[in-house]
Amino acid sequence: MHIEAKLEDLGLVLPGPMQVPSGLRMPFSWVRVRGNRAYISGHIALNPDGSVAGPLGKVGTEVSAEEGYESARSVALAHLASLKRALGDLDRVTAWLRVFAMVNAAPGFNQTPLVTNGYSDLILELYGPEVGAHARSSIGMTIPLNAPVNCEAEVEIDG
Repeated sequence: MHIEAKLEDLGLVLPGPMQVPSGLRMPFSWVRVRGNRAYISGHIALNPDGSVAGPLGKVGTEVSAEEGYESARSVALAHLASLKRALGDLDRVTAWLRVFAMVNAAPGFNQTPLVTNGYSDLILELYGPEVGAHARSSIGMTIPLNAPVNCEAEVEIDG
């Protein structure tokens, strides 16, 4: 598969580890590997240096659906970066199983699937339908740090 080569061909850069804002404590693993599964904690969009990426705010008012789509794509990159740090090689992913996408939705905004397609589209582009196809939920709620999108995921990995 050579996922990192595909990322490079697309001009995409994996961000560094999240720079957690001052006063915020995150006592959990970003990726928990158990057997042949990796469980990826909720991530938000990050800049290449690991700082929180903008725009921030509710999708449907402060953030457009298109900007939300790009934010979800960036969340996928943050997940890939954490997986790379945990697994050493993104080609160890043998199947994307599940993505739970949460959109910081303004009241009345009901197009959360269109926003989180940014995540799914990137994973499918990189891994193809055989490995990249995944189950997904996409719901609206309030998101920590006022990020537009937060996703968690589960993948199957080689032994």
